[in-house]
Amino acid sequence: MRYLLIVMLVILASIGVQSCISDSFTDSSSVRLRFSTDTVSFDTVFTDLGTPTARLKVFNPDKKGVNISSIRFRNADTPFAMNVDGVSGSTFSDVEIRGGDSIFIFIECYIPENQQGRPFLVEDDLLFTTNGTEQRVVVEAYGQNVTRLRNVEVTSDMTMRAGLPYVIFDSLTVRPGATLRIEPGAQLLFHDKAALVVEGCLEAVGEPGKMIAMRGDRLDDVLPDVSYDIMAGQWRGVRIAPESFGNRMEYVDMRSTSEGLRIDSTADVSRQKLTLVNSWLHNSQSTALSSKYAKVDAYGCVFSEAAEAVVRLTGGEHTFSQCTLANYYLFSIISEPLLSLYHVLPDEADENGEPLMRASFDNCIIYGLGSDINTTDLTGSDVFLRYTLLKSAGSDDANFIYCLWDSDPDFLTVREDYYFNYHLKDDSPAIGAGDPALVNPLTESDMDGVRRATPPALGAYSYTPGAD
Repeated sequence: MRYLLIVMLVILASIGVQSCISDSFTDSSSVRLRFSTDTVSFDTVFTDLGTPTARLKVFNPDKKGVNISSIRFRNADTPFAMNVDGVSGSTFSDVEIRGGDSIFIFIECYIPENQQGRPFLVEDDLLFTTNGTEQRVVVEAYGQNVTRLRNVEVTSDMTMRAGLPYVIFDSLTVRPGATLRIEPGAQLLFHDKAALVVEGCLEAVGEPGKMIAMRGDRLDDVLPDVSYDIMAGQWRGVRIAPESFGNRMEYVDMRSTSEGLRIDSTADVSRQKLTLVNSWLHNSQSTALSSKYAKVDAYGCVFSEAAEAVVRLTGGEHTFSQCTLANYYLFSIISEPLLSLYHVLPDEADENGEPLMRASFDNCIIYGLGSDINTTDLTGSDVFLRYTLLKSAGSDDANFIYCLWDSDPDFLTVREDYYFNYHLKDDSPAIGAGDPALVNPLTESDMDGVRRATPPALGAYSYTPGAD
């Protein structure tokens, strides 16, 4: 019994000594903290709006605990704020980190509005003083002044220009009789659930190198070095109402929507509803483009990344020339073929008298995850695919003319790396596979401003050797 008592006392004493050692704090000036990064960077920050929260991890590599006597920003009027142990502020004292342990510091930024037009850098140093030794982590952000639009109704002609980005809350509605003109290089950034509704007329005409951006207003990264652009559903999208005609979108980059570009039924194909030229519509929780019983044409466009069909057309009249339809959607199973055509075949005629679809797809590519087209039997229809690359295995007939069947276009896209690029690799079978006779004035040059070769490559982009 005495022996067991002695052993227990020795064990308890040992535990006590270890506890004292592990709980002790060093006062050595040679101790150095380690940080998860030496620079905390925010992406572009809109003035007068707060930022998402950045996280900094602070490690104590020493066996003993350390007492950080001061954590503070160098500048007293800093635009940055931090949170330590659930408390927000710009200065903290006596913050302890046990040996081999770490803490998180959460940092935010708020930049007041000023008169600058271009993005401007704001920065500060986050200073850590431990046993008389000072260490620093740089904190930086680019501020951007913006024009804010809240539930705006355009009742007379309006022009949106390059310069300050427009941040659109709620909705931007173009009323009947009014025209919204959007100039090259303009940026329309839509807040959560915001939309552009066109009842009048839309003329969004960009230029090569000055594309018009229509996207969500999140400019930060969803993953390190991965832009929030990959996230669908950031805003609703564009809806063109039944009473709207004569719309035009050229050199427009429209992305990250929940509904894509939606064209409501008009039952009138005698008037042009929408012309799309050298534009990229991508990353939608539903479709990139959907249209019912309308006259809609697309030239040199890319339609990509959608949870449903990339392009869904019901009836109407359509010309798709030098277009790429591709689907590598990230966030769910794809529920429809890339190109879904309805009210096409003679047996789909209905008693309402809506005319069956008339359409042509010339010098195009239709390829991606899932199936490419909802039917390869278009017998008796007025829908024709000429010189078009298809994922499906099949053979030419009266509706499929000089097509490349069961072919991979070899895009530069690498889905696993969140890299979506529909230019062609050097060994693509689509290179030089187009018919020069099907190139028209609207497709002589591609979205990059590069003239098409003779014979042209299939799809939206001219082939450029060694493109990346």
